[in-house]
Amino acid sequence: MKYMLIAGEASGDLHAAGLIKSIKKLDPEADFRFFGGDLMEKEANAQPDLHYNKMNVMGFSEVLRKLPVIMQNFRQARQLIRSYHPDALILVDYPGFNLKMARFAHKLGIPVHYFISPKVWAWKEYRVKGIKKYVDHLYSILPFEVAFYKKHGYDVTYVGNPSVQEIAYSIGHIPPKKHFMERQGIEDERPIIALLPGSRHGEIRNNLPLMIEAAKRFPDFQYVVGAAPSVPEKFYREIAEDPGLKVVFGSTHTLLKYSQAAVVTSGTATLETALIGTPQIVVYRANGVKLSYKIMEKLLKVKYVSLPNLIVGNNIVPELLVHNCTMENISRELGPLLQPSPKREWQIAGYRTMNRKLGTYVASEYAAELIVESMEKHG
Repeated sequence: MKYMLIAGEASGDLHAAGLIKSIKKLDPEADFRFFGGDLMEKEANAQPDLHYNKMNVMGFSEVLRKLPVIMQNFRQARQLIRSYHPDALILVDYPGFNLKMARFAHKLGIPVHYFISPKVWAWKEYRVKGIKKYVDHLYSILPFEVAFYKKHGYDVTYVGNPSVQEIAYSIGHIPPKKHFMERQGIEDERPIIALLPGSRHGEIRNNLPLMIEAAKRFPDFQYVVGAAPSVPEKFYREIAEDPGLKVVFGSTHTLLKYSQAAVVTSGTATLETALIGTPQIVVYRANGVKLSYKIMEKLLKVKYVSLPNLIVGNNIVPELLVHNCTMENISRELGPLLQPSPKREWQIAGYRTMNRKLGTYVASEYAAELIVESMEKHG
């Protein structure tokens, strides 16, 4: 069977690589063409038709600047779908690009499988109409999405969340605390507050100074930054203006495991922190004031923004967003999490509920089984 996959960013490359690996076990004759990255290349033993680093653009101004490149990417994808004519087109997240490809493939009669649903439940709910029309099978990695799509008369399958296995593997390979501290050059023996300011320069610029100021209010603790691999250490030091700042690269999961609590910028890291079991505060400081928060409230279709709260359907971790993200609010919420308290116990109990809801499915394996099974049925 012929499979074409499209992943437009690093996380999609990781998840699509898992899919390729699982499909190969089920279909030894599988042939792959793809837009993606190095991890997919390794599993498929073939080079990408287009590397995701030529696809990934952020923000309105960058989209405008790179419009000719984006249009060329669309043309190249359509041309490959038409000429290769796969037995299945597998799309991985990246909705702005992939939903257009779903429509194109559907018109050619090619079955469309979508792994990792676009977050249409948060905003752009109008996209559900296109998904229902052009996507034959949708595989969700967030359990609450099943009910959301059911409300729209569309059946999706929850296949498990990749972070569950990734964190389980990571935790199983964590070094002893003494070795971790020595390797990172951390001689301070005070308990740790982990600071995860995000992976983008703008996020770090907006959130890290506030995180540091709040952490400084607890002198019996030290604070350590879990750095993003793509951001140089120099940038963190410039933003922090803190000569003694401790920055850890490539060991964020270990840092979280050995931290008393964490302050985490909203994103996938909030789920990873919860899976590790570290109490946390979720923050997101943007360039805006109360008005922008009110606009965001109108745009968002969900009660919460952090994944632990969304999965459980309850406010288990504090969310301090936009104008509510202040040094005073962070330190007020952080205090009870640094010691035995009802708030700390509430979070840990919420994490247990979240784990039950996520289950133990291996997402890439389950999705691959469903894709191959579907193709055999209609082959």
